[in-house]
Amino acid sequence: MGQISTRKRIWGWAFFDWAQQPYATLGLTFIFAPFFAAVATDALVAQGASLDDAKVDAQTMWSSAQTLAGLVIAFSAPFLGAWADASGRKRPWITLFTSLAILCAACLWVLQPDGTNLMLALTLFWVGFVFSEAAFNLNNAFLPDLGTPEEVGRISGGATAFGYWGGVVSLFLMLLFFAENETGKTLIDLAPAFGLDPEQREGTRFVGPFIAIWFAVFLIPFLLWTRENPAIKRTRPKFQEVLSQLWVSICRVGKQPSTRNFLLASLFYRDALTALYAYGGIYARQVLDWQTIQIGIFGIIAAIAAALLSWIGGMADQRFGPKPVIAFCIWSMVGVGCIIVGMSREHLFGIPLTEGSLVPDILFYFCGAAIGGAGGALYSASRSMMVRHADRDYPAEAFGLFAFAGKATAFLAPALITLFGVLTNSNQLAFLPVIFLFLIGLFLLRYVHPDGARST
Repeated sequence: MGQISTRKRIWGWAFFDWAQQPYATLGLTFIFAPFFAAVATDALVAQGASLDDAKVDAQTMWSSAQTLAGLVIAFSAPFLGAWADASGRKRPWITLFTSLAILCAACLWVLQPDGTNLMLALTLFWVGFVFSEAAFNLNNAFLPDLGTPEEVGRISGGATAFGYWGGVVSLFLMLLFFAENETGKTLIDLAPAFGLDPEQREGTRFVGPFIAIWFAVFLIPFLLWTRENPAIKRTRPKFQEVLSQLWVSICRVGKQPSTRNFLLASLFYRDALTALYAYGGIYARQVLDWQTIQIGIFGIIAAIAAALLSWIGGMADQRFGPKPVIAFCIWSMVGVGCIIVGMSREHLFGIPLTEGSLVPDILFYFCGAAIGGAGGALYSASRSMMVRHADRDYPAEAFGLFAFAGKATAFLAPALITLFGVLTNSNQLAFLPVIFLFLIGLFLLRYVHPDGARST
């Protein structure tokens, strides 16, 4: 590791979370996704669709793209991880993938309020997301070298919390100075910065270039302080050799009950969590009729809760282990799912609400805090649990399989949401499968040993 201290290596590794987080916070959830849903809905209405049908179709368009992106991530991650381990190099791949993600994010500016470049923007977002996730998965493989198995829970939780604070700061900046509401003003009643035209929604459209600039600037500490493990030899692996080693690893995992059940459990609950992240902002827009500023405030609450609870979850992980943290977070997400299914502007679990009631808004703000907080702690603890199951000689490969487990059925939640949305013509009932996926993951978690592979 040269003369770079362990403290700097940990901070450099954590800065990747800070740099990448706005792609999820601003892009996937709170700014770009709702903007895309609103533009797509208006474009479909202009083509003759009814408003209700247009809302469902816009959500279906988004979920279909997410399905395809998830499949690409799932089936490429194990091979990329195996290749990185075999070659002894992760940084060049991370640099390449982040560069492509930054380029795609910058180009999201092309989406216009009248629906011009709608499909191009959809493609650019999800292609960039694929590259961003590929880099993130390889970055995770540095974690086992940063501390002992007991320490990595705290390190993972701290990095996750730090990343969410990046989401909070970036979201604040977007809401204060760029994203405009229906009056053309930002959260603090200013015109969008740099003379951006609110009539053309240029403040909101700036989210893409903003993500790109943020990613590029804050990736610098990672590039300066994160290094490969010098004990690993650098080679030029052959394609067939990498595939053979990957197959050996998959077979080995199949014979390890705890590892197998953990990957299967995470396959379901992480798929459900991704669905909540991806559709939280869209739900707020389509069901509660929230505008960009309201969704942004919702995002700030969620991101602050995520930052705080990820850190607390990391402390709990170090003391109790990751398994109890994972179970608690899943139960929290089940509760959120039930509220989403049972709530609309007009009723709450079948109980009529008075016109203009603030109950749905207040409840969904609490849901945002739960989604952010429990969701952040859930991913952090899962990353820590993977370290307990990983072969220290093949960390990138292990986290490639971890990524595969998180994305192999990435089509499942979006596809089920799409199916239920079409069958019920309801944005709320479309979320029912998400609850079932969380419960399946919770059931499989019963068969995961708290100490992972160290128990065998």
